[in-house]
Amino acid sequence: MTLPQRATFGRLSIVAGNAVQSAGLVVACVALAEASSLHSRALAFGMSAMAWILLYFFCHAIAHWAVGRVVGIRLVHYTVGGTANPAGYPGLLRWIFQHLPFFGVQTEKNSMQIASAKAKATMWSAGVTSSIVVPTLGALYAWKSGTPYGTILLGFSIFWSIGTLSSNWRSKTGDFTKARLALNTAIVPPRQMTANRSKH
Repeated sequence: MTLPQRATFGRLSIVAGNAVQSAGLVVACVALAEASSLHSRALAFGMSAMAWILLYFFCHAIAHWAVGRVVGIRLVHYTVGGTANPAGYPGLLRWIFQHLPFFGVQTEKNSMQIASAKAKATMWSAGVTSSIVVPTLGALYAWKSGTPYGTILLGFSIFWSIGTLSSNWRSKTGDFTKARLALNTAIVPPRQMTANRSKH
């Protein structure tokens, strides 16, 4: 089955995208800090759950940017649109995630061409690794700080992180697959690949 291309709703400059994502992460951290002191258990859980969602949405693309800067890969702009990994979700979840406003990245062509395979793999791995680690750390904080139903949030976060890891590892469009492809391309030079094919 051929999956549709990622639907993009718009784009943001790097400065604007970083500002939006940073603001979302700050709001999430404040919400987590305040949730444990609320008297209403339902409101406390709702605030910590909202913080988890903000962490999940806003930690991914900015991690690509931050790690890309370190390894010498530049971004042209951010895109806003559905998931770039639809194959990682089944049925109804796939449709939902194709219509959520995720941040994506557009890499600068020249910097990608001169970057080493290790740099490319590190940059691609940064996003999904952040999506796994950052929300889980947020849920762990909620649990450790005694936020009502923090155990439920932490359990859900661990479950979701395992699913995120699995889907990105198996999917042809996942970030970990892009990282592996970058490394595999470096291991087998193009000329050697051509030579191998000519023998069959």
